[in-house]
Amino acid sequence: MTEKKTGPVVKDVKSELVFTKKNYQLLLISIAIVVVGFILMMGTTGDIYDFRRTLLAPIVVLFGFAFGIYAILKK
Repeated sequence: MTEKKTGPVVKDVKSELVFTKKNYQLLLISIAIVVVGFILMMGTTGDIYDFRRTLLAPIVVLFGFAFGIYAILKK
């Protein structure tokens, strides 16, 4: 009355990456856009209420984040 021991079940699983090469490229582009937005936000002049710091840079950063979401969701 001995029980047979069976080995672990090995499934044939393909190692498929979640993202493609294009997704990673788009993510790198979106990171670069966000970095450019933060550089614009730093500015070089002493004027805090400059158009570039208060309007342009936040829009560029938000566009970079939106582009990153697009890069993740693109199939």
